[in-house]
Amino acid sequence: MSDDLIVRRPEGLYCPPGDFHVDPWRPVARAVITHAHADHARRGHGAYLAQADGAGVLRARLGDINLQTLAWGEALEINGVRVSLHPAGHVLGSAQVRLEHGGQVWVVSGDYYASGVDGERNTIGPAFEPQRCHCFITESTFGLPIYRWRPQAEVFAAIDAWWAANAAAGRPSLLLGYSFGKAQRLLAGVDASIGPIVTHASVESVNEAYRAAGVVLPATRSLDELAKADLARALVVAPPAVVGSAWTRRLGDYGDAFASGWMQLRGTRRRYGVDRGFVLSDHADWPGLQRAIAATGASRVIVTHGYEAVMVRWLCQQGLDAGSFETDYGAQDDAAD
Repeated sequence: MSDDLIVRRPEGLYCPPGDFHVDPWRPVARAVITHAHADHARRGHGAYLAQADGAGVLRARLGDINLQTLAWGEALEINGVRVSLHPAGHVLGSAQVRLEHGGQVWVVSGDYYASGVDGERNTIGPAFEPQRCHCFITESTFGLPIYRWRPQAEVFAAIDAWWAANAAAGRPSLLLGYSFGKAQRLLAGVDASIGPIVTHASVESVNEAYRAAGVVLPATRSLDELAKADLARALVVAPPAVVGSAWTRRLGDYGDAFASGWMQLRGTRRRYGVDRGFVLSDHADWPGLQRAIAATGASRVIVTHGYEAVMVRWLCQQGLDAGSFETDYGAQDDAAD
C-alpha cells in the first residue's frame, strides 16, 4: 500500500516517508537499530540511531560508527516521521521502534521478551512496553504453541541445584549461553553464594557494558585466576562455541548444560551433547507473542523471522489483517536465543 510506513526492500525494512531503514541487512545511508545482536546491527551503514543503553555494546561490536542515541520514549523527527524507541525487554538497550506519520502509528518490535506467565520479565533491563499502534511488525522466533516458558524462579532453582550438585562432587559446572544477553541474564539469576563464577572473555567484555549501564551482576573471574580447588566449585559461563576447545579442556572433568529456549524441543540437548538443558529464552513464547500483539491494539500485523506461517494463520483466525516479511534476521548464532 502506498501509505505504508514500512516496506521491505532488498536492503531491509524501509520507511519511505522518512527515508531510513530499520535493522537493514545491507549497507544503507541511515539505519535505526533495535539492538546490537549481529543479525540486527551490521557494519557499513552511514549513520546509526539506537537506544542509549545499548551504545556501549554497539560500539564494541561495530567499532567507530556514526551513532546517535535516544533515551527511552524520546522522540526525533526524521523527514516528518516521528521516531521514538521503547523497551523490548530482550537484551541491553533492545528497543521497539515507534513511527508516527500522516495519522498512522506503526511499531517495529525487533526481538522482544514477553511471557505467558503473569509478571514475568527479563530482570536485567526494562520490561517490554506494548505500544498502541495501527500496524505491529512482530518477530516470531518461538511462534509455535509448544513454546511456553516456565516461571524463571523455577528455572534458576534448577540451575542452582545442578551447580550445587556438581560443586559437591568436586567438578566445575560449564553453563553455555550466548555472550550477549543470555550470559548476563544467567549471571544475574543464579545464586552466587554456591561458589566462584568464571566467565569466558567474550562474556566478560559484554559484562563491562552492562555494568557501565548500571546493571548489577555478581563478581566474575577469569579461568586463570582460580586455583584448582576453587575451580572445582565454580560456575563457568561461556558461549556454545567453546565446546571442544582447548579453553574448555582446562576445566578437567566438568558437568555441562545449555540454557536456551530451543531446549524445549526433545532431542536438542542430545544434539548439543550436554548433560542438561535449561529452557530459558530472551524471546517471547507463544502465549507471550499473543499477549504482546493483543496489547498493541493493532488491526494489522506483519510477522518477520521465526514461524511466520503458523503465526500469520493464527492471527487471521483472530480476524486480524496479517501477513509476513521475509527477512535476514535470526541467521546469526548470538541471535538464535
